[in-house]
Amino acid sequence: MAQVPLTFFDALAVRTWCSLALAALGRAREEIDAINVYPVADGDTGTNLYLTVESAVGAVEAVFAGHEAGRGAAGGPTLADAVRAMAHGALIGARGNSGTILAQLLRGMAQVLATDGETAHTEGRSLGLALRHAADSARQAVAHPVEGTVLTVASAAADAAAAAEGDCATVARAAYEGARTALAATPGQLAVLERAGVVDAGGRGLVAVLGALVETFTGEAPVGTTGPSAYVAHATAGHGDPAGSAATAPESESGADAVHARVPHPEQAGPGGRTPPARGPADPAGELGDAGECADGPQVPGQSGPAFEVIYLLEARDEAVARLRTRLDALGDSLVVVGGDGLWNVHVHVDDAGAAVEAGVEAGRPYRIRITHFGLGDVHTTGAERPARERAQRAVVAVVPGEGLAGLYTEAGATTVLARPGEPPASGELVEAVRRAHAREVVLLPNDADLRHTAAAAAEQARTEGIRVALIPTRSAVQGIAALAVHEPERRFDEDVVTMTSAAGATRYAEVVVAERQSWTMAGICQAGDVLGLIDGDVAVIGADVGATAETVLDRMLSAGGELVTLVLGDEAPASVADHLEARVRESYLAVDTVVYQGGRQGAVLLIGVE
Repeated sequence: MAQVPLTFFDALAVRTWCSLALAALGRAREEIDAINVYPVADGDTGTNLYLTVESAVGAVEAVFAGHEAGRGAAGGPTLADAVRAMAHGALIGARGNSGTILAQLLRGMAQVLATDGETAHTEGRSLGLALRHAADSARQAVAHPVEGTVLTVASAAADAAAAAEGDCATVARAAYEGARTALAATPGQLAVLERAGVVDAGGRGLVAVLGALVETFTGEAPVGTTGPSAYVAHATAGHGDPAGSAATAPESESGADAVHARVPHPEQAGPGGRTPPARGPADPAGELGDAGECADGPQVPGQSGPAFEVIYLLEARDEAVARLRTRLDALGDSLVVVGGDGLWNVHVHVDDAGAAVEAGVEAGRPYRIRITHFGLGDVHTTGAERPARERAQRAVVAVVPGEGLAGLYTEAGATTVLARPGEPPASGELVEAVRRAHAREVVLLPNDADLRHTAAAAAEQARTEGIRVALIPTRSAVQGIAALAVHEPERRFDEDVVTMTSAAGATRYAEVVVAERQSWTMAGICQAGDVLGLIDGDVAVIGADVGATAETVLDRMLSAGGELVTLVLGDEAPASVADHLEARVRESYLAVDTVVYQGGRQGAVLLIGVE
């Protein structure tokens, strides 16, 4: 169904664009992953871009929901509200090199579009200025910009937009066409792309995002973006085509769409369907691959690249970030630091991941730290094919609220997704974890009632990829612990799921938290700073002391019986609370055992499970 066109770039246009961009990246994700050979051939650029935009969508939707709940007929968010939310969401959810750059592109646009304060909308000229500032700010965020990348595509889009005169639709279409033309030229600008016979993956993603911008204002997706991309075709002459005949573009497409990514036939692909870099004229033996070529530096044949990708959000002042850039630039490559106003997203490839994190600690407060080890053949590959990894029969994927529980679940064999307080994972993040588990069958434990729909969407997406997924509706991490305790991979899948579901359902759960504001609860009115005891999700106790409140909650839970008490302590829990509760159980409840775990920064002061 065609999208209803919008005339101006206003808050609704921002919302529509983000939604259409997410859908476009969802359709193109696998294709973009498949052509990802630069700066690292790890096949995740499409996924990273999708997750980045998904975070932006969530932030924009939250702004609209807030206005609908708080203002009613008074009106929705302003353009400034929407673009700031879009930029902030992308910043905190940015993944990978290209996702981080896309976040800065969106932030650059927001800086221009939000300057008019409460202005309801903007027109074509301002949209062109926003695209120009976006391209310039993204280039400045990269330590050593390289042509033939998403930066080149963004600059070309901005140049084309600046030359266009007319409304938003005219400017958006000019930017899109300029980006397509630039993307088609990227193999001639980067040797690694030419050898592999592909266009730049990040640039391909940006073209999809700009195509969604055109659809926002015209109501129709541009030709070449609705079906299988014309950038992906069979091998052409000199790039694996044994007959030496060039593939031809579909007759309905022309211009930039006639240049193909030249992905080989399946029988020419490497293990697991991954396509090894093709042998080009400058590398007849295929010995160089893309050795030594990194995101922001020249090719140095024979030099292997860093082993880790490090990403984190950082709260820091501008001057501290300037020093951080210098230090990280000396540690590795592919350095991109985006953000501002005290919040930054840092991305770098290094051999010493600890040093990169320590540099962040010196600059400010790093959090949401992600460290990815590039496996053999993933980083600056030297032409050797990556050995196929055998797919496991069954795996468990669990969302956990703190680092301590993440370690516990990992030791038990689960693949974990860390959910920090106030930062629930998106469905794309759960799908990524299911893929990372690399199993034919997956048991998914959301461990949060609010994640039920998110987890269901992730499970459905994974099923379309041929993975058998069972979602157990665990509402707390302690229910997940109970389910994991009875998990047996050797059992039939259905039997295992039933047993795990039964164990989770038989576990009552509670949490002790500190109230942040005054509010009405099932147990009465609480004030900010009160200690709340929630049983099965509802406030049951309001107290002033963590230990006393926890004891009351535990007594109420054990009044209905139980054999095992599980206590998960958050970082803010008093040191004596575990000993106090264990003593209470020993003295008052015969034949009831207690186990205690350290949960880390999990949001709740204490989690309690009784089974």
